[in-house]
Amino acid sequence: MESGLLPGDVDDVVGRLGPLCNAFSGKSVLVTGGNGFLGRYLVAVFMRLNETVLDRPVTVTVLDNLITSKNGIETTSEHIRFVRHDVIQPYDHPGPVDYVIHAAGIASPFYYRAYPLETLDVAISGTRNMLTLAEAKGARFTFFSSSEIYGDPDAKHVPMQESYRGNVASQGPRACYDESKRIGETLCYIFHTKYGTPTTIIRPFNVYGPGMGEADYRVLPNFASRIKAGLPLNVYGSGVQTRTFCYITDALVGFLLVVLKGVPGETYNIGNPKPEISMVQLVEALQTAVGRKVTYNLIEYPDSYPGDEPMRRSPDIRKARLQLEFEPQVTLDDGLKRFMNWALATYKGTP
Repeated sequence: MESGLLPGDVDDVVGRLGPLCNAFSGKSVLVTGGNGFLGRYLVAVFMRLNETVLDRPVTVTVLDNLITSKNGIETTSEHIRFVRHDVIQPYDHPGPVDYVIHAAGIASPFYYRAYPLETLDVAISGTRNMLTLAEAKGARFTFFSSSEIYGDPDAKHVPMQESYRGNVASQGPRACYDESKRIGETLCYIFHTKYGTPTTIIRPFNVYGPGMGEADYRVLPNFASRIKAGLPLNVYGSGVQTRTFCYITDALVGFLLVVLKGVPGETYNIGNPKPEISMVQLVEALQTAVGRKVTYNLIEYPDSYPGDEPMRRSPDIRKARLQLEFEPQVTLDDGLKRFMNWALATYKGTP
């Protein structure tokens, strides 16, 4: 089950959540997209809670259509059940559901460029289906949106607050992802205001860590694969575009704080606001992490990758700090070392 995940990272999440974890005791949780990068960590945390913390086990049902990952979750736990299901189709869950965590989605630019209609469907039809289920079961609903809904902000809106409405395009190679997440958020708003469904929304910012697929095509797996192969890194565009990066343990703590403590009807940025670095500076940070020289080339955006990417991306997390007591703890240097140690031992290297 935890293939690719670091057990110590899972333990760290459980320890940092502390007594809050007891809220899951004896509950039923439905996780969509549970075989994805974030979903597998969420399920691993629930498994560890059953093993070490909870008096009564939490029962977890994992839904995934395996469109971007071909193997379902393998577990011997009687409390974890995998169901191959596409959430764009209604799902009739037997028995009670206390929490619905809707993490299904196609987040890699390479994949949502390849599957634009599926990307729209999972965030629109899938979200509506899962909200309908949550409303019928009286469950608490958490939607994984994206920092991409902010689009390409001007400097005065960086770091981005949840109240920022975004600078987005409804047409273009990224629109299928960005706009679908915006509509997913609208659906959450409608169900919360019309039916009283307790919904919360998470906007993750560039989460990374062990367990990311080598063929994920996002920047860190891409760079790590080429470092493993001893090849120069390909930095798209000018290399001055900036991001902040959030290590998986910090992100998971934030996600589960939203699930457990988030105010119904509210939206939360979850990420690490510092440091905001360019892609060229990221190459330098990776060089430090692996302890050897890493070269790079600036190249044009390949046809398979949407080139209209935002120039800056950094979260304002004051809301999560105040309402959830969320505070990232893993520095970029430490996180990159953990990730690269794992990736260099796991990845095959770009052919």
